[in-house]
Amino acid sequence: MNKLEKLRNDLDLCDEILIDTLRMRSQIIQELIVTKQELGIAAVQPEEESRKKKKFNQKLNDYKYKDSIMGVYDSILYHSKRIQSAELFGFNIFLIGFMGVGKSTISKTLKQTFAMDVIEMDQIIAERNGMSISEIFDLRGEEYFRNEETELLKECSKAKDQIISCGGGVAMRQVNVDEMKKSGKIVLLTASPSTILKRVEDSHDRPLLENNKTVEHITSMMEAREPAYQGAADIVINTDGKDAREICEEIIARVKDLKEEEKENAAAL
Repeated sequence: MNKLEKLRNDLDLCDEILIDTLRMRSQIIQELIVTKQELGIAAVQPEEESRKKKKFNQKLNDYKYKDSIMGVYDSILYHSKRIQSAELFGFNIFLIGFMGVGKSTISKTLKQTFAMDVIEMDQIIAERNGMSISEIFDLRGEEYFRNEETELLKECSKAKDQIISCGGGVAMRQVNVDEMKKSGKIVLLTASPSTILKRVEDSHDRPLLENNKTVEHITSMMEAREPAYQGAADIVINTDGKDAREICEEIIARVKDLKEEEKENAAAL
């Protein structure tokens, strides 16, 4: 065997060890998720990721290819998060609720934590139409916008392990609710009218509130939508006085309870 063949064989052996190690790591990740839930420990622990990265940065220290190796490790962490999301969810999460309840904020936090793909419905519809939501309402009408929402939901149902941040009026159409139920669970986020007013008062991309930003008007709109929201929701979570991490943990816990309840119901049939 010449030197080149030996090096290639050594590299093949190294790759096999790497693959076996990654498979073992994936299995540990799966067991870790289950154990955390059994012990009631938070699934979201960003400080643990920081600890690991600091440790490996120190281990590599002045190694010439430190940045390249850490880049590979970052990719491993990313895909480990994807494994966690598949274990915890395994379906799409649709966030519904009135404007300003925190759907976009929670979507971003879940993305950072579990590397889940995020679909911001309003943003995508605006980009596809080349104009803001307010301009769509003004130039093409609300009915056109609602049809765009329905078509986008149909696209979302073709994949899983996504976080879909829905516009405030999405759940008002039964066809939308039916579409969401096909591929995931619907999480209703709620907040008080005064909290919502504080969150939206400086925003100018909410056409249904633009000229009437008052607690009274928000309360009236919320009351009108409440039956549809509650009827669509699999899970209801109030966001008042909670930070994004607390809300994400509550979503995870409630999804776990929902999955266990579904298993029990299926076993009883």
